[in-house]
Amino acid sequence: MHQLSSEMQACIRSCLDCYQHCQHMALTTCLEKGGPHVAPDHFRLMIDCAEACRAAAALMINHSPYHAEFCRLCAQICRDCAASCEELDGMEACVRACRQCAQACEAMAASP
Repeated sequence: MHQLSSEMQACIRSCLDCYQHCQHMALTTCLEKGGPHVAPDHFRLMIDCAEACRAAAALMINHSPYHAEFCRLCAQICRDCAASCEELDGMEACVRACRQCAQACEAMAASP
């Protein structure tokens, strides 16, 4: 049976945390505030980020040979989402979760 390294477990936790924050904040904070919070590019990016994080976690859990490459893409999406959320009020938790996930995914993508 394959064991997940502590680094991979930490990355999975970061991905799932980011998934939860982006999904929840998009469907609560953003929808409730309206205006720029629901601008199509921003809202779509938040949902894309949530789904990318969920998929990255699944690929790592599944021991997929594609997880490192996907983590690299996930990190980019998370950085873009953090930048978009940073421009809006009330999105600090999402920004933090995205940045933490981006760092964890970049480390996972760089590991052998």
